[in-house]
Amino acid sequence: MGRRTVATRTLRTAALAATAAMSVTAFAALPAAADQSHRVQPGDTVSALAHRYDSSVGAIVRANDLNARAVILIGQTLVIPTQGSAAPARTSSASAATHTVAPGDTVSSLARAYGTTVSAIVSANGLSNPSLIRIGEKLSIPGAGNASAAKATTSTTSTATHTVASGDTVWALARRYGVSVSSITQANDLGSSAVIRIGQSLRIPGASSAGNTAATTTASSSSSSSSSTKLATDANLSDFGGATQTYTVAAGDTLAAIANRFGVSASSLVSANGIKNPSLIRVGQRLTVPGGVPTGLVGDTFAGRTYSAGVVGAANQNKATLNATQVPSRAQMQALIVSTAKQYGVNPALAQAIAYQESGFNMRAVSPANAVGAMQVIPSTGAWMSEVVGRDLNLLDPQDNVTAGVALLRHLQRDGRALETAIAGYYQGEAGVKKYGMHPDTRQYVASVLALMNRFS
Repeated sequence: MGRRTVATRTLRTAALAATAAMSVTAFAALPAAADQSHRVQPGDTVSALAHRYDSSVGAIVRANDLNARAVILIGQTLVIPTQGSAAPARTSSASAATHTVAPGDTVSSLARAYGTTVSAIVSANGLSNPSLIRIGEKLSIPGAGNASAAKATTSTTSTATHTVASGDTVWALARRYGVSVSSITQANDLGSSAVIRIGQSLRIPGASSAGNTAATTTASSSSSSSSSTKLATDANLSDFGGATQTYTVAAGDTLAAIANRFGVSASSLVSANGIKNPSLIRVGQRLTVPGGVPTGLVGDTFAGRTYSAGVVGAANQNKATLNATQVPSRAQMQALIVSTAKQYGVNPALAQAIAYQESGFNMRAVSPANAVGAMQVIPSTGAWMSEVVGRDLNLLDPQDNVTAGVALLRHLQRDGRALETAIAGYYQGEAGVKKYGMHPDTRQYVASVLALMNRFS
């Protein structure tokens, strides 16, 4: 759950600052052989521990009843469930079917096609990450009440061909044709960058149509934020070092200011762009920025708390990526929030109120804590919600960002829990509310969201 947009909040305890610092070196440690206890050390985070012990963010969160922000404290003892012992036994029910993964398949789409659930498929196959299934992999589908229909659907799906036009992205094409981003990237060997060129001919496996509803088409064509755009966290910020980025010159920009923003030299910009007169750059001109990691777009201190260099660096990278990307307007984001809330059975007024409180429906919002997008979701919560919904969510992708926030709201309201408690959990963390009650700033947050719900009802 992302937190703390500058316009709306006061930050809570200094303990969160320690949680925000993620140790890159922890990722180099070898996985543990079995479930065990771990005493939290400085720099530890849930995502780092999940990688180290070959576990998952969701498994650690559930095993330790952590809050929605996966907050851990130095000295705390955690139970770390690992894949080896946590994977459930495979289902041997007579009603189970076997499905060979085809391009475009996801666990959630298979669950719908076979009339079963994501959790049933995950349990039957011991999947540690439901978003990672491979083409050709054979999956056991327990309780397959609609197996014949699913097979028929699989066998009749077609592969369309699309010629890339100006403004197209893999994310937009996936939405337009009703397929997944990974199916397009795999079918066309695009690699992790998923770069496509105008005029390029792409295969679209499993394309259900040449276009969805007008609303979907509008949202897709207005946004070029694809799922292939990499989300920066303090753990993977080094992956961006040495990368080449593109920056569009805005009014008031100078070459020196741009160089300072990205942490590179003005001479490197001159060389990379063949600039003859460094004092003459034009508004709208696109500059290549070699090896730059942006700085100064997101502050490092807010409400008296200074965030670690890794968190702030990742926040700056995500802000720069969103600034350089065409994203839906605030009105389009609001419409996306409404449609997604309806899809997940969440009150649209609640989802809109949270998003307005967090960002004012601004997809480019990034906080010093690296809370990203309209729903202000931090990467560890994005990873957790990926497990909940059964597919990989990229918080830089408008639809994925909304999905993460809405899925979290659904989780917080499970079992008929009180609305005020759910709202407080989005802000303070579910476990924190349960243990400490609502902090004064949390009560203010809840009151504000409730008032906004009346506005959006």
